[in-house]
Amino acid sequence: MSRARADEEEYWHSSKFRAFTFDDEDDELSQLKESKQAVNSLRDIVDDDDDDLERVSWSGEPVGSISWSIKETSSSSASSLEGRDSSLQKGSSSYAAFPKQVSSYSLSSLFKGEIPNIQCGQMALSDTGVKNYAPELRRPKAEYKDYSNDWSPKDTVRRMQRGKVCSLERFRSLQDKLVLLDEAVAGHDGNVITAVLIFLKRTLRREILFRELEVRQVALCHLIHFLKETGEQKLLLDLLRPCFFSLSLQLSQYREHLNIQDVEKRREFLKGCIGLPFSAEDTSHIQDHYTLLERQIIIETNDRHLETSGQSEIFRKYPRKASILNMPLVTTLFYSCFYHYTEAEGTFSSPTNLKKTFKIPDKQYVLTALAARAKLRAWDDVDALFTTKSWLGYTKKKAPIGFHRVVEILQRNNAPVQVLQEYVRLVEDVETRLSLATKYKCHDVVIETYKDLKDRIQLTAYKCKVERGSAEEEKINSILNNMVRN
Repeated sequence: MSRARADEEEYWHSSKFRAFTFDDEDDELSQLKESKQAVNSLRDIVDDDDDDLERVSWSGEPVGSISWSIKETSSSSASSLEGRDSSLQKGSSSYAAFPKQVSSYSLSSLFKGEIPNIQCGQMALSDTGVKNYAPELRRPKAEYKDYSNDWSPKDTVRRMQRGKVCSLERFRSLQDKLVLLDEAVAGHDGNVITAVLIFLKRTLRREILFRELEVRQVALCHLIHFLKETGEQKLLLDLLRPCFFSLSLQLSQYREHLNIQDVEKRREFLKGCIGLPFSAEDTSHIQDHYTLLERQIIIETNDRHLETSGQSEIFRKYPRKASILNMPLVTTLFYSCFYHYTEAEGTFSSPTNLKKTFKIPDKQYVLTALAARAKLRAWDDVDALFTTKSWLGYTKKKAPIGFHRVVEILQRNNAPVQVLQEYVRLVEDVETRLSLATKYKCHDVVIETYKDLKDRIQLTAYKCKVERGSAEEEKINSILNNMVRN
């Protein structure tokens, strides 16, 4: 009986199952709780920026969740409970069986004592000296393909779009570089396209790069914008010079002169634009622009000297309000008519020289000269501007812009009534003449026009609009009396 009881006690003591105790540190639930706390604490330490990539363990199961960590720890705990001595002896070899992978995110540090207050049950390293680590949270192998330089052009572009650092030096052949550029353009990401173009600009000869960009207009536009931003004007001019580039790109380059503040640099830039493959008419305009700026530099230099020295009366009486540099052609002509109207045609600042050099039409020249001389109240110059002689020696007045416009310009410059009446009389259309004469109170013109029309009613009505006892009223009464007698 005692033997049977002893065997029974030996059976229960030798069993792998043990009775439940409250203070058992090797309890499986205790290990699971500790593992869960360790994984939760890892979330505050690890900052994984690849949320869009699925991470897997060496067993093929998703990694990173609490349930996965508990499952892994549970299985390891169960195996340790089946035979602690044997498991401790095999701990090192079982860990070596796992494939080693480089990972910056590991739970190992949590069990090395680097983070306090974390234990792992009976598997404390201080007791056994055996290196038994928790499973690591690993990145996918795809994250480390950069080190082997086996990214395709398409994959490289995708990684660049995600902001990853990629080395483009592995693309050595021209074909690989062009494929990389085409993939970048297909990705519709301007930053990636520009980065690839910078790489090609550094590694390809200029002639080859320009030739390949001829059929890649999107990439070409990005390179032009990049060169503008970096101020590489010489390379930009060389890029735009070939005839196969579109007119819009040439005009875009030509507009860059507006951003150049230094007048000498702007002049040199415009000189370089003359060689761009514009049409004959556009090339002529650019040539005129360059010539005008060159002429303005000469005029500005001389006039500044005259103004500061006080040698010219007109500059003393009418000081300049602004520089003539970079002004339009019409403004330059007005300036010349204002300050240099009487100069000989041989001088650069002469209005007639400007008219001849830039082929200014007669209408534009007359309008500008009239405005300048009227502003100075030089009525003799205004009169000479419209006076012509016939081949018989007769003089007459002729205005290519129409005398009604002459009257309006003179009135805006506060011309005397006597001057206005002279030019109102020259308006051919009767209705327009009466309208202008009435508007600007040219009474003599109104009275004479109604007299020529023999319109007694209008004369009588207009008599009420003039002052009583004035010369105009007496003139109207005389005309009305003569109409009655006739």
